[in-house]
Amino acid sequence: MRPELQEGEIYAGIVLGKDGDKDHHLIVLPGAANDLTWKKAVEWATERGGELPTRREQAILYGNLPESFEKDWYWSAEQHASYSDYAWFQYFHYGNQDYSIKDLKLRVRAVRRVAIEP
Repeated sequence: MRPELQEGEIYAGIVLGKDGDKDHHLIVLPGAANDLTWKKAVEWATERGGELPTRREQAILYGNLPESFEKDWYWSAEQHASYSDYAWFQYFHYGNQDYSIKDLKLRVRAVRRVAIEP
């Protein structure tokens, strides 16, 4: 069963749990921001009661809700595993993902997750 949405939220779909994590519903929160560094993007999402989406979640957002995003680059929650000054982002025009220095200024959308109980 889908969770109840708050005003302005968009239901994006189900994300299957990985490595012991539970499956969850993914919901896009209202609003967007532009020209934020990765650190500011994390703060912006938190201030709205959400988080940045993971790379897997961004792929689902691109597949299910491309019309809800500008055809531009959006920060993900994931930092690069080998380079602490870098983080990943998603391009919502062609669907590719890449990483760059966290001082780059990109667009941002926040999400919330609702665990699916068995």
